[in-house]
Amino acid sequence: MKINITKKNLNPGEATLQAIEKKLSKLDKYFAKDTQADVVLTNMKNNTVKLEATINADGLIFRAEETGDDLRGCLDSVVDKLASQMSRFKKKLIKSNRKKEVVYAELPDVDTAAPEELAVAKTKTFRISPMAVEEAILQMELLEHSFFVFRHAEKNNVCVVYKRNDGSYGLLDIEN
Repeated sequence: MKINITKKNLNPGEATLQAIEKKLSKLDKYFAKDTQADVVLTNMKNNTVKLEATINADGLIFRAEETGDDLRGCLDSVVDKLASQMSRFKKKLIKSNRKKEVVYAELPDVDTAAPEELAVAKTKTFRISPMAVEEAILQMELLEHSFFVFRHAEKNNVCVVYKRNDGSYGLLDIEN
């Protein structure tokens, strides 16, 4: 697995960077050799750090993040979360069998007795209207939702605006 580490307002020591590579390389056995892992280290307010790890196995994405005072503690938690994701969804991954980049036999078995059932609880149908991004954000806030789907007025493609954990807004711009 190729590990890319990005640092934002943070300068960890070489030993910490090696620890990150060592911990994440334990997940190597679950993926093909050309799989990429992106790690983002961010210095947050109040002297806390955030560690985000995203593993992209040819479209199958595993992601975990942790915020805390200790970078190594965050690292342990993120690796545990990633392993847990793989365990919980092992049967579904094998059943879909659409991604050969995951080595299914190597995935750890799930710890819980009953596997999580993925089911749609409610379906809504609505018409999406062309609008500007700012108008979509306003509409999302008026509805008190955490995301809003709309058709971009200039590009004429479907987009999603969403509220991020830090209170700012994000935009998912769908390519056709």
